[in-house]
Amino acid sequence: MPILTVIHKTSYAYRQPVMLGPHQLMVRPRESRDLRLLSHEVDISPRADLVWSQDVAGNSIASATFQSATDRLTIESRAQIDLSAPMWPVFPISASATKYPFLYSDDEWTDLGALTRPQYDDDGGRFSAWVEAFVFHRPTDTLSLLQDLNNGISAQFFYEIRESEGTQSPLETMNRKRGSCRDLAVLLAEAARRLGLGARLVSGYLYDPENDLVGSANSGSTHAWTEIYIPGAGWITFDPTNRSMGSSSLIPVAVARDIRHAAPVAGSFAGNPDALVEMSVAVSVWKR
Repeated sequence: MPILTVIHKTSYAYRQPVMLGPHQLMVRPRESRDLRLLSHEVDISPRADLVWSQDVAGNSIASATFQSATDRLTIESRAQIDLSAPMWPVFPISASATKYPFLYSDDEWTDLGALTRPQYDDDGGRFSAWVEAFVFHRPTDTLSLLQDLNNGISAQFFYEIRESEGTQSPLETMNRKRGSCRDLAVLLAEAARRLGLGARLVSGYLYDPENDLVGSANSGSTHAWTEIYIPGAGWITFDPTNRSMGSSSLIPVAVARDIRHAAPVAGSFAGNPDALVEMSVAVSVWKR
């Protein structure tokens, strides 16, 4: 049960002073049975007024408002957490869901809602055919099917660090045969939804003391993965970037139906369109 320190720093530089509009921050780790938040603070320069709230998914949201013009903006989140997720989790899947296909209860269907519906076009059914190839027979073991999907993404697609904004669609990732952690997470979530399962995207940090995982905080960036809902077990964590299952190395910050809704920092400024000179992100996670 390591005590970890997480520092997430986002910096902006402008050619000349600009007026900053409201900024939305999603940087506070999500507490759970496996993750206890010991402390958290946010430092912003220039000074900002912070108001905290929660969104529909239970994520902690900080709204920052600014009073003066500036040519630099720095947002630093510092957290200490107790991460106790087991390395080899056992999932108490309900007997009714151990074999795929299975049916969610009426209440589960209602609550999962849009999390079970595909979010991207699949012209010609190419993506659906790719997903279906993992279902060797019906019925089949549910957890084994999801592990095969997770492992298949890691085996068939290359990981790349992609600094550009936005996320590839599943078909784009299939065409390119590569993607960032967020692209691969979206691919897995969409595959689960094509199978009629509830899935959501997670943004956060990766604890990698051995420096042998892909997309770790040692590369200075955030990480993204997928959670799939199975009755009895609840939300099961899958990281297709690292072919892993379970959350022993993962520190969630935000969950969302669409990865666009889990951006750590989102905001605007008033000034010349080319005023932004540089934006940088630095993430570090270490054992206290």
